[in-house]
Amino acid sequence: MNKKIKAVFTILNDKGLHTRPSTELVKCASSFRSHIQLYYRNQIVNAKSLLGILMLAATKGSKITIEAIGEDAERAVYSIIKLSKMKFNIKY
Repeated sequence: MNKKIKAVFTILNDKGLHTRPSTELVKCASSFRSHIQLYYRNQIVNAKSLLGILMLAATKGSKITIEAIGEDAERAVYSIIKLSKMKFNIKY
């Protein structure tokens, strides 16, 4: 059964969603089978695409909507939100 889960997370990283946090997000999203998309300012990108995420050019404080469709959608959304709260494991 395919579930559809939607949530919003805020970018807490000082430098926004640049290459390193984006890479962590892609790694996390890629570990799930669900189709995961990010929505930001009229743009929709695949959460498993590094270039797509970088194209969002999301700065600190940006609110990004995440939508996952699939059998592990709930776990995928939860994991990405948890990762965002930990600043995508980036320490400056």
